[in-house]
Amino acid sequence: MTGKADRQTLVKLFFSVLYISAFTFGGGFVIITFMKRKFVDSLHWIDDQEMLDLAALAQSSPGAIAVNAAILVGWRVGGFLGMIVAVIGTILPPLVILSVISFFYAAFATNSYVALVLKGMQSGVAAVILDVVCNLGAGVIKTKSPVHLLVMVAAFCATFFFNVNVIYIILAAGVLGIILALLQHKKGEAA
Repeated sequence: MTGKADRQTLVKLFFSVLYISAFTFGGGFVIITFMKRKFVDSLHWIDDQEMLDLAALAQSSPGAIAVNAAILVGWRVGGFLGMIVAVIGTILPPLVILSVISFFYAAFATNSYVALVLKGMQSGVAAVILDVVCNLGAGVIKTKSPVHLLVMVAAFCATFFFNVNVIYIILAAGVLGIILALLQHKKGEAA
């Protein structure tokens, strides 16, 4: 499914991202999992590898991962109009929720029950992020590419053990990807 989408597809796209955005707490990595379940597993609009690619692009682009992912999925599903619909559906719930919270901030800030709910939500978010890591890591392992596996392990070690800024890791992986693509292209021309 690519390019222009009919009205029914755009409506389904809007309500899908609206629902995902409204009930996803914990940031962009969590929303990627829900997008995968909806757009890959349920609707079959995109495949696993493409979702992995879109997640990588969303993460490596400036801005919120959730909005970046919505832009990419929306464009893939419905072109420019799909992108607009997906972005509006993604930003609407946080906009409304944050507006309400900011209006009642003084009451929320000192409420011990709200603090307990937020602590509980942190545990749930950690579990969902672990699920994302396992799913994306399994996708890389399935490629059986020694280079991809080496990059994944090296990126983990660089950030976990040496506290290397993730921007440098993304840039290094991007440069390596370009080099590999150029080498693969040259092999294709030589054959």
